Amino acid sequence: MKPEMAYKAHPWHGISLGPDSPDEVTAFIEIVPTDTVKYEVDKESGYLSLDRPQKFSNIVPSLYGFLPRTYCGQKMAEMTNNVLARYDIEGDGDPLDICVLTEKDVTHGDIIVKAHPIGGLRLLDHNQADDKIIAVLRNDAVYGGYTDIGQLPKDIVRRLIHYFTTYKDIPGENTRRMVFINIYDASEAKEVIRRSQDDYEDYMKNRK
Repeated sequence: MKPEMAYKAHPWHGISLGPDSPDEVTAFIEIVPTDTVKYEVDKESGYLSLDRPQKFSNIVPSLYGFLPRTYCGQKMAEMTNNVLARYDIEGDGDPLDICVLTEKDVTHGDIIVKAHPIGGLRLLDHNQADDKIIAVLRNDAVYGGYTDIGQLPKDIVRRLIHYFTTYKDIPGENTRRMVFINIYDASEAKEVIRRSQDDYEDYMKNRK
């Protein structure tokens, strides 16, 4: 065994997005619809950590994770600034989030899957761009044939929007943390991915 094979790859830095990105991407899945708590990869160690219990009965409506070797920085946030005719919005400083739709019951996270991006949700989190790429699991029997978010049943999209505009709310407070801006199609989702890859390269250069 090669020495480097004796160690687990860091989910953010050590996994390739794939040779066919952004048409097909490798996604790291952190949480699944049956989870009653939110898991999140610890950026330093790469291990899955407990972020917080889900505060309400609503559950994540898809597989949910992030795209390796991506970063939500200025290039990605520029698209949100252009939509809103603003100049002050920045990226949230995390890997780009992704939701992967599948008809299968995947029982746990901490896995990688192959998926095809079909669109995205543009959101703001405390004035930071926090996009969610929407994708379908490769070769999925139900969702695998979709190529654009406009083909999805409207209730699926509404469910995703509702979850991501409420999942960070604090019980008893009337202030909504996540603000939904708009839905975008597959071509724009792929441009968001490309920009987040460029942001990742800049981020890694600045860390050296």
